[in-house]
Amino acid sequence: MSVLDLEMVTLKAGPHQARSADALCVMEAVAWVAGERHSGQPACACPVLSALLRTWNDSLPDDDVRTRLLKPLVPLLVHSKATPAVERRRAYLAVDWLARVQAPAWLSLHEALQAHAVILRGLPPLVSPEACHQAQPALAAARAAAWDAAWAAAGDAARDAAWAAAGDAARAAARDAAWAAAGDAARAAARDAARDAAGTAAGTAAWAAAWDAAGTAARDAAWDAARDAAGTAARAAAWDAAGTAAWAAAWDAARDAAWAALAPTVTTLQASALDLVHRMLADGR
Repeated sequence: MSVLDLEMVTLKAGPHQARSADALCVMEAVAWVAGERHSGQPACACPVLSALLRTWNDSLPDDDVRTRLLKPLVPLLVHSKATPAVERRRAYLAVDWLARVQAPAWLSLHEALQAHAVILRGLPPLVSPEACHQAQPALAAARAAAWDAAWAAAGDAARDAAWAAAGDAARAAARDAAWAAAGDAARAAARDAARDAAGTAAGTAAWAAAWDAAGTAARDAAWDAARDAAGTAARAAAWDAAGTAAWAAAWDAARDAAWAALAPTVTTLQASALDLVHRMLADGR
């Protein structure tokens, strides 16, 4: 693939079964530029960097953002494979960034988790097995606290949205069902958010912080939708409306507010992650 061809590529979440200019993840693009067979694990690239870039590529929800951030790295990743010693150092750089940069950035968004963010930022650099072992208690405590905060925040927001969505007309008849539905929704929301964040404490902390920011918007949207949809209708009709339009409005509002609340942190971490990749590349060259 020529440089001109590469400039025309829009990176996609992968992997892809066949090579095509309009269906490439970042590491598949590296393989093509290097003249290798189609693969997301090109032989010329450092396996540590490849693993990091594949995860980052697939975690980005937007093709334009993925292309803007990752495509400039493609030529740099060609022939990035190094000695085992260099690759070990690169791996420690990635672990250190995850523990002392990424996780604290998310934790600091939630008041109850800010102390854990301070502790993680204050850890000695995680550049050896001994340092990683010594950091385990602090990391485990932060993860446990983040899970607790995520469950509590998601539960409170979902219950409030469900209660408001039921509306005055439906409240008496739908109260039990609303509480049951809220519990299911809260668990599903927290579980899905944790899965999307690869099960990390940072991901659950982000969801907790997002719910803190989005709670008011979600409750207001649910209340407005329930009032408009239910009006003075009978209890059953009000609950049916709350279960569709109001719930959809509530979750949409929560999602939009969550993204807005997290956007500055996401932008900062993206820039920091690019710096990490360049530091990893610099080691061994």
